Amino acid sequence: MVSTGAFNYINVLGKAADASWTRNGVISNNIVNVDTPGYKRKDVDFEVYLKGAVSGGISLDDDVAGADLEVLSGTTYTDYRTASYRLDGNNVDIDTENAELAKNQMKYYTMLDSVSQEFTRLKSVMKTS
Repeated sequence: MVSTGAFNYINVLGKAADASWTRNGVISNNIVNVDTPGYKRKDVDFEVYLKGAVSGGISLDDDVAGADLEVLSGTTYTDYRTASYRLDGNNVDIDTENAELAKNQMKYYTMLDSVSQEFTRLKSVMKTS
């Protein structure tokens, strides 16, 4: 993390990319354990923390600048809410996990692209100064 105001968006995007990377591993683990009796799917909770960190202010710039990056991280949890329709107690649905994995990968690469664009903007500003 870079501790200057010019990198506020990059720092928040970096935290979001980290959470997405963690989610990728968790979903992959769910897929691996699709046939493990009693296994309960896991997921990463990040969006709630992000929404809380960057909402309620006057502007998004102010919210991002004031975001507490120390508390802005993903939390892995076990999903006991999802009903298990299997006799072995496993609640992993392979189709859902594959769809979630594809969605998460798109999010991750979108965040990386956004970070790259932020650096391009900063580079452009430095060239014109």
